[in-house]
Amino acid sequence: MFPGNIFNDLSPHARVVTAVLPFAAAIFMRLVLGNNQLTRWLISLGVMWFAANILMAPYSAGMRQDIRNLRTLLP
Repeated sequence: MFPGNIFNDLSPHARVVTAVLPFAAAIFMRLVLGNNQLTRWLISLGVMWFAANILMAPYSAGMRQDIRNLRTLLP
């Protein structure tokens, strides 16, 4: 099993959680620890992780099928 196949088996809600959770954790740590270099790095990494997940999502097999199904639902 390749690491990329793990994400193909996730539900859409789990995919959103995997994209948002690191960013939300970084924001929480910023609130707790204050504004320092560690929290700035964590927020930057969280934003990059979120962007990568959003940009790569259409290339997964499940997302491609969801997009095709959406086309049939729209008039």
